[in-house]
Amino acid sequence: MKLYGLIGYPLSHSFSKKYFDEKFLKDGISDASFQNFSIENISLLHDVLANKNLCGLAITIPYKKAVIDFLYNSTDAVKQMGACNCIKIKDGKLLGYNTDVIGFEKSFIKQLKPHHSKALILGTGGAAAAVEFVLQKLKIGYEFVSRRKAGTQFVYSELNENILNNYSIIINASPIGTYPDVNEAPAIPYQFINSQHYLFDLVYNPAETKFLQFAKQNNATIQNGYEMLELQAEENWKIWHE
Repeated sequence: MKLYGLIGYPLSHSFSKKYFDEKFLKDGISDASFQNFSIENISLLHDVLANKNLCGLAITIPYKKAVIDFLYNSTDAVKQMGACNCIKIKDGKLLGYNTDVIGFEKSFIKQLKPHHSKALILGTGGAAAAVEFVLQKLKIGYEFVSRRKAGTQFVYSELNENILNNYSIIINASPIGTYPDVNEAPAIPYQFINSQHYLFDLVYNPAETKFLQFAKQNNATIQNGYEMLELQAEENWKIWHE
């Protein structure tokens, strides 16, 4: 029985296991199973890898950057962004990929309009690295927003009407607003959001976060992260079977 899995912490409300369990059932795949590996520290990945039937792993918060040190080799994209969300295990060696970029790009561009030319990326973790990679590819200007000042990036308290008028795309690449913390939202001045804005939330649970609710109330274009996750999950499956 081939084993696939997801590492992260915590994993109590993971998308991947439910998705692959249903996929295996629907597609009649009887020689594979999917398991969550909730590990409190990345060093515990060694214990996960001890399973000889393990063929592939999906990586989620907070290990998309930390897992790089375990890889035997990786794609140029992973090397460039320093973030990996998919591992193929071949001959005992870990090969790193990033399918977040594929999922995000395909979902993101569907509602992209010509005036959407500059973006704010909320968060600076592994998911944000994938977003940055796609924006560079699409030649969309961007700046990061974080809780702590570093380089040219904004801190949340700096955001004002002028900045939001200049950045018509706002992408939440942080976990803020994820179930069960459904009443939380990134601390941006939502009163300056309007119909010219496009807000994309990588969070998928709940389907409409406070971030998206506030944007919707101000007639902005909105998109959650569910389609992105479906797309990257299918890309993971392709990679595991190449």
